[in-house]
Amino acid sequence: MENNYFVHETAVVDEGAQIAEGVKIWHFSHIMSNCTIGEKCNIGQNVVVSPGVVLGKNVKIQNNVSIYEGVTCDDDVFLGPSMVFTNVTNPRSAVNRRGQYARTHVGKGASIGANATIVCGHDIGPYAFVGAGAVVTKTLPAYSLVVGNPAKQIGWVSEYGHRLNFNENGFATCPETAQKYKLENNTVKRVS
Repeated sequence: MENNYFVHETAVVDEGAQIAEGVKIWHFSHIMSNCTIGEKCNIGQNVVVSPGVVLGKNVKIQNNVSIYEGVTCDDDVFLGPSMVFTNVTNPRSAVNRRGQYARTHVGKGASIGANATIVCGHDIGPYAFVGAGAVVTKTLPAYSLVVGNPAKQIGWVSEYGHRLNFNENGFATCPETAQKYKLENNTVKRVS
């Protein structure tokens, strides 16, 4: 542990990066200046965290993920292996669009599966679950479950990631925790 966080000897951490206690940064990763990484984040192999990125507490980033300027993640977010964030809607090699980055916010407890792509400017709601390989082209509501290209919602999930089955009154219970959820006007809220 150095400075109350761990950095593998092959990783590069630029001056000016704000890194909280208990963070682990693994092989060949690059943490750039002016980013903020919350407590107990785990940053896998070959990850890039760009300037201006903000990560909450306990964010888990798997191998081969680049988090570009304009992305923010709340606490307890999971970013699967090789998932992709974009930050420009119409990139061209010959056109400099620096400063025109679209923002993407990932809500508390959301999970993004391996090889998924999040097109910039579309937020991921709290506890949403993006299936492996999905291509997200619109903002996702809290607790939504999406798959495919383009990503389509196929259901709802609990805070623990279990599929929710709503009864005729719009209530569902998480099978693992017995937490109760209410579906109303295409919005899910936890009620207990």
